[in-house]
Amino acid sequence: MADEDRFRALLGDDVTPIKIEKRVVIDKRQEDSKTLAHRRDMAQNLIEQAADPLAGEPVEMVEPLAELSFRRTGVQHGVYRNLRLGKYPLDARLDLHKMTVDHARREVYQFIKDCVQNDVRTALITHGKGELREQPALLKSCVAFWLPQIEEVLAFHSAQKPHGGLGATYVLLRKSERKKAGNPRSFAGR
Repeated sequence: MADEDRFRALLGDDVTPIKIEKRVVIDKRQEDSKTLAHRRDMAQNLIEQAADPLAGEPVEMVEPLAELSFRRTGVQHGVYRNLRLGKYPLDARLDLHKMTVDHARREVYQFIKDCVQNDVRTALITHGKGELREQPALLKSCVAFWLPQIEEVLAFHSAQKPHGGLGATYVLLRKSERKKAGNPRSFAGR
């Protein structure tokens, strides 16, 4: 005789199993399509914001004829002076004229990433002064606000007249990892 049969013989025929009530009630109502669409949109916005850290911040406005300047700690004075004077070759250029703020933001962010990936050290961003616009210096203000937020940007300064003057900005970028790895070899040959 099996153990289960012996157990039933001991209990007898008048024993009924205890009913166990479910402790967690699962609501199987279907979420409406509006709620699902809203949740999907919010998730997509979070993904886009993670991909573009410049999104969603309020921008402090600058004057159309203001000179833009920024230098991270550690950037040598002589290097910054040469950038300010336009002495470095411009390896890449980006023109933001006639772009919306959202489009310009995406372009600036991608431009900087592309520059670093392609070992560009000095770039020029032309944004204009926007003197005759309804909201003067909008793109210029945005560029001045966005660039310090990108860690690859070491310094920037308004350009010299031949490169666009106060309507353009020189940008000094970090070396790419590939370029940093090549440094010991280039100095060893001296």
